[in-house]
Amino acid sequence: MWGRSLIDNILGKALIIIMTVMVINVLWQVFTRYILGSPSSFTDELARYLMIWLGILGAAYVSGKGMHVAIDVVPSRLNDRNNRRVRKLVSIIIILFALFAFVIGGSRLVYVTYVLGQNSPALQIPLALVYLIIPLSGLIIIYYKIADLIQS
Repeated sequence: MWGRSLIDNILGKALIIIMTVMVINVLWQVFTRYILGSPSSFTDELARYLMIWLGILGAAYVSGKGMHVAIDVVPSRLNDRNNRRVRKLVSIIIILFALFAFVIGGSRLVYVTYVLGQNSPALQIPLALVYLIIPLSGLIIIYYKIADLIQS
């Protein structure tokens, strides 16, 4: 699927950019704290939010690549037909989890923080923007798992 490779490419590059910005941010934090003696006020918060984005987007990325943590004791002992059934069942369970926890739960979190007008203390950005990655990643995971179901 050309769409899947495009999403893989975009996600991979986004993760590289987030990691690069996070490394530069942490290096700046160390420099200002230990060399200049006056720690930067925003670096800790920015590193925290970048880590959230990296972890959640990274989970979506590895889900699409099939590199997520899995227990394969049972599927490895099954014949091909039953192995495909188990993989389909697991994909359906992942779709349901991503739908309810990430998309619906994450959307509620985004909505509540948006309605309450919550901003981050140091950066003064809306926390709804920070949490928006949760439902977005859920949608990406669902896309990947539906594509897996169609291919199998």
